Amino acid sequence: MNNRIIKWLRENTNKMIHSIAFYPAIIAIGFLILSALMLQFDFSESGKHIKASLSWLTLKDASTARSIVSTIAAGIISLTVFSFSMVMIVLNQAASQMSNRMLESMIGNRFQQFVLGVYIGSIVYALFLLTNIRDINSGIYVPALSIYLLLLITVLDIFIFIYFLHYVTQSVKFETIIERVHKQTIDSLHRICTTQLPTEMVLPETSFQKICLPASGYFQGFNKNKLTKLVSEHDGVAHFLYATGTFLLKGTPVLNFYCGKKLSESEIEDIVIAIDFYNGQPIDLNPYYGFHQLAEVAIKALSPGINDPETAVLSVHALTDLFAHKLHHFSQSIFEDEKGIARVQSVERDFGDLFEECYYPIWEYGKKDLYIQNAMRQMIVQLMKCDTEGNHSTLFTVFLDAVNKQIGENEFHSE
Repeated sequence: MNNRIIKWLRENTNKMIHSIAFYPAIIAIGFLILSALMLQFDFSESGKHIKASLSWLTLKDASTARSIVSTIAAGIISLTVFSFSMVMIVLNQAASQMSNRMLESMIGNRFQQFVLGVYIGSIVYALFLLTNIRDINSGIYVPALSIYLLLLITVLDIFIFIYFLHYVTQSVKFETIIERVHKQTIDSLHRICTTQLPTEMVLPETSFQKICLPASGYFQGFNKNKLTKLVSEHDGVAHFLYATGTFLLKGTPVLNFYCGKKLSESEIEDIVIAIDFYNGQPIDLNPYYGFHQLAEVAIKALSPGINDPETAVLSVHALTDLFAHKLHHFSQSIFEDEKGIARVQSVERDFGDLFEECYYPIWEYGKKDLYIQNAMRQMIVQLMKCDTEGNHSTLFTVFLDAVNKQIGENEFHSE
């Protein structure tokens, strides 16, 4: 049961961290703690002394203090509603004109979450402060210092709102959205593809047992430490059959387990628990989702309803930069135990398959467009130059020949 809970937490942690409410919730809790500390300081001897020394920091009328705090709270609520109505409009536009898959990267935007957190935190601070204003004869118990801090926070919120307006107008641009996905993908590639040579592993010649899925889902990876430890305890080797991001049906073998004995049902269950299956396309866990998202943006831009080849060209440029990096970098596919013995082998995504999955659909949609023809030829020529060892020369040559043939046909018809 503990293993199931750990797996559930592992699978949902990424969703929780990248949700639009995660950082705002943390920031709001921080403001709540700040309000409690400020009230405690306000009513302390030091706070009373400061207010007594500086007469302009004293608010003696409780009703005036309530009016100030309630007005600020209402204003920030209106500011929050207006700001994130704009965000919803941006998300709707991106989903309709680019791709639904782009929403995840936009919702996970840290600056938007920071702004929302500051707004909500300011509201929490004001409401908590409002409950601690007392009708008493001595104004020394009105939390004047906390109220003046709220005024400073409100001024800060206004400046954040002004910058947020500028930020939203910039983030709605297609090139900004494409660049964001490109940056997330390249960062993920730098983190995951850490070797410059592909790693190979000689599998044991002993018999193996197929580990099948108990339910359908997307293979998102595995808990490396947990699975390596389990395999090491059985003195075996686990060989995955599919790359991460693959959708597998119930009952499909996901890995071959090489071991001298047959595993029991409970042991198989422990291995399955260490493997992650859930929906979503987290680029930080699997950079190849970013490749497909950029390809989908290009295809959507080339559709008759949108007909925006320049956006497709921007996606092709971003894709080509990712492929240029992937030419010479490979992800770790062999995982060893504490003794340095190779225990788990994962599947490296094949460069040729990924290239065909991304480029060929774009080419099929846009091969009649001069923008796409020229962009494809320029990018493939540059990729061929980057492929110094010629590992994929045949792949590039075949595609380039198709592009040149199409360009030649267009020139023939124009004559």
